[in-house]
Amino acid sequence: MSGHSKWATIHRKKGLIDAARGKVFQKLAKEIFVAAKQGTPDPDQNAALRLVVDKAKAQNMPKDNIQKAIDKAKGTSEGENYESIRYEGYGHGGVAFMVDCLTDNKNRTASFVRSAFTKAGGNLGTDGSVSYMFERRGSIVIPGEYDEDEMMMTSLDAGALDFESGEDTYEITTDQESFTKVKEALENAGVKEFLECELTYIPNMEITLDEEGAEKVHNLADTLEDLDDVQNVYYNLKEN
Repeated sequence: MSGHSKWATIHRKKGLIDAARGKVFQKLAKEIFVAAKQGTPDPDQNAALRLVVDKAKAQNMPKDNIQKAIDKAKGTSEGENYESIRYEGYGHGGVAFMVDCLTDNKNRTASFVRSAFTKAGGNLGTDGSVSYMFERRGSIVIPGEYDEDEMMMTSLDAGALDFESGEDTYEITTDQESFTKVKEALENAGVKEFLECELTYIPNMEITLDEEGAEKVHNLADTLEDLDDVQNVYYNLKEN
């Protein structure tokens, strides 16, 4: 099965993260705050919070930053509230986009997202117009320093859907239900570092574009990801 989050794409995103790490940590802090505020602030007792904390750790977010976001949720009874909104639309070449946001001002967010699509020659669609093209999946990427056969068997025995070996990484794809079990199995097998560890969306159909077209799609994705209210951007461009 072909996953959306191939290491080339991940590596490209890592470059963006290095260039704007503060913004990435700010978005992760918002996710942590929301997860902690909606449930208990203890990651061991709050599956949604634990998932976001694991995602933050994979992005090398400092422990102090993570704890500050949790503590902020503990001490906030009113005032700061965020709403989850998803926008769906099309970019260059008919590439489908899903844009997940956390916002305290829906009108502001809608305006910024719409403007990004319009300037890129794309357009927003209605709810459900592209979401059927994506599936909820777990994406785990670990360094290739571990024994390949052991990591493959550990992942598949724990319920992983797919295991792929790159030049210096292993990428494991799971369904939503087995994600945590696979992660814990890898930890028990000695994995100490996760390059990516999150529930994401991967396309069940992909679009191939030439280099110029792919660049236009990447530019729209980068513009959207740079918006403060945008948490995640998914699209079905086939990466070369």
